[in-house]
Amino acid sequence: MSVVNDSVLFLVLRRMRAPLIVMILIYAVSIFGLVLIPGVDASGEPTAPMSFFDAFYFISYTASTIGFGEIPNAFSYGQRFWVTACIYLTVIGWTYSILSILNLLKDDGLQRALATGRFHRKVKNLSEPFCIICGVGETGSLICTTLDQVQMRFVVLDTRPEPLQELELGDYLADVPALNADAQIPGILLLAGLRHSHCKAVLAVTNSDEANLAIAMNVRLLNPGIPVIARAEHAATAANMDSFGTNFVVDPYALYARRLALAMRSPPSYQLVEWLTRVPGTPIPELHKPPTGKWIVCGYGHFGRAIVQHLDTMGLHDDVRIIDPRPTNPDDHLSIVSAGTEASPLIDAGIKNAVGLVAASDNDINNLSIAITARELNPDLFIVMRQSSSANSMLFEAFDANLTMITTQTVAHACLSYLTTPMLSRFIREIEKQPAAWAESLIKALTPICAGCVPFVWTTRINRVKTPALAQALHNVDCPVSVAALMTSNRDRRETLKLLPLMLERAGQIILRPAPDLPLHNGDKIIWTGTREAWNEQKLTASYGNALNYVLTGKSSTGSWLGKYLNG
Repeated sequence: MSVVNDSVLFLVLRRMRAPLIVMILIYAVSIFGLVLIPGVDASGEPTAPMSFFDAFYFISYTASTIGFGEIPNAFSYGQRFWVTACIYLTVIGWTYSILSILNLLKDDGLQRALATGRFHRKVKNLSEPFCIICGVGETGSLICTTLDQVQMRFVVLDTRPEPLQELELGDYLADVPALNADAQIPGILLLAGLRHSHCKAVLAVTNSDEANLAIAMNVRLLNPGIPVIARAEHAATAANMDSFGTNFVVDPYALYARRLALAMRSPPSYQLVEWLTRVPGTPIPELHKPPTGKWIVCGYGHFGRAIVQHLDTMGLHDDVRIIDPRPTNPDDHLSIVSAGTEASPLIDAGIKNAVGLVAASDNDINNLSIAITARELNPDLFIVMRQSSSANSMLFEAFDANLTMITTQTVAHACLSYLTTPMLSRFIREIEKQPAAWAESLIKALTPICAGCVPFVWTTRINRVKTPALAQALHNVDCPVSVAALMTSNRDRRETLKLLPLMLERAGQIILRPAPDLPLHNGDKIIWTGTREAWNEQKLTASYGNALNYVLTGKSSTGSWLGKYLNG
């Protein structure tokens, strides 16, 4: 902090150096003149000039326009002439100084220094767990909104002022420390609280793979104990991040390709994953059933390659056709060199007999053109589109493809899942192993709880810090506590909270959909889904003995003597 204060002071002194020198010279010349010019007494006889103190006193209140009117003696004509000149001279000096101060207040350097100081003070005073978000574009904004909903603090860094201005206008529950700075600079990350005791994670979600790589590397070297979640849109960048131990690398294209393959194998499983990974409170996505058969992939970049790879693993190698404007090596697939925006290359690829098309180029307008032309040629086609910019959302919504891969949302959902509920990634892997009937039964149980909106997902860790009342109750072996205790309302124990246990982890072993009568143990970790109200009520039950005692016994008690007296 002293470095920030020193920079502000140095900047002020440097910008005000000339005005200060001018004012000092004006005061010195004015005082020196009054000390040299003789005065006059009441009878008109010459007297000695003013003393230095009297001259300084007179110039001080005259130059500052206070004008007390108090003088030791009447002035001589010489003194009056000199004072007149001094008045005009000091007015010019003060005008110059005031204008310099106004220019200083508008100085970009000073504003940055002051903003940095305010930012550092806010970060230093944080007393709750927080994460550092590097990049607050479309992905970062979505992450900020969701973290605010789950009551997790965050600090924001971005090189562009516009997203930060939009952030200031956002309706967030808590104040958001934000700084217009480059997170690739190690000192900026330290200023953002990288070594703060409450810093829990760093998210590198800028639009630049190079920047995200630099941020991940800086965090790994400056504070290896802090988890790093980084976005990487190129396989080489992802491999580089993995090589030095980045905790979670989000490759949106590989991730979505895996989800598309899951949707083809088991549509209910895909729907369940979508319900659990989207932003809570948003409308539930509808069920999609991508068909198996002949597929055409337009665009053989990173996304197209990932799609083709998963189609191959499903045994569809001979049914895949690739259209790309660049000469490629499509791994023995039939390929056509074209952008795919005209009808002829689509017809050559067999669009009329195809069951699905993936518009996977990096240009949104080209993807829309491909999809429109393909649908005219084959109205029954299942269309998957890649959307790179949310600015084109209205166009993609108007077209209404069967599935749309929005890059920013895919990255945001993956980051949030890992950050807020690390167990969710493991649960999703378990979903992929289960049959479709298992996912259908879970969706059926979850539907009345959701009420048409994406549910909240959270993790309960049973220990003395997170759940003090529950942890203490579990020490009593004569009175076991089951999962049902965390599913019961502490307002009316006859009611069940709107939530479901998804998975319990105990000593490295997992139990899917634990039964309500399963006894709990200290150290258990449970992942839940349900409403936010149920989550808050469950936290209250696990944290306060009176609420837990009512849930277990039906007896309402209070810790105060007055409450005990009133309850008999």
